[in-house]
Amino acid sequence: MRQEAILETLNAHWHASAAGDLDAEHDIYDVDAICEYPQSGERIHGRANLQALRAHHPGKPSGFAVKRIQGQGNLWVTEYAINYHGQVAYTVSIMEFRDGKVVHETQYFSEPFEAPAWRSQWVQRDA
Repeated sequence: MRQEAILETLNAHWHASAAGDLDAEHDIYDVDAICEYPQSGERIHGRANLQALRAHHPGKPSGFAVKRIQGQGNLWVTEYAINYHGQVAYTVSIMEFRDGKVVHETQYFSEPFEAPAWRSQWVQRDA
């Protein structure tokens, strides 16, 4: 699959995810895809289970912003932020493609934290 086609597929996936279109969101996954959440130790086997899990999430996102998509060949990384009713989760998704579908995804979630004052002279703060 061409780089441009994968990028187009990823953009459609994240757009559908932000819009809450579960069918379009999960079209990117192979039927036997595996999705891992290392922080909770969970592994979801199969597109149907992944879609069902997300369909039953008790808090639908109230905001979704892709920061960056970068990749090459069959390995692609997306950095994005999800807002769950006032709580932001900074997220990294690592997707492995085969034959135009995601066969493996790993997602990492992180909550924001207050920057320590001791390093303020060396950093620039985002607005």
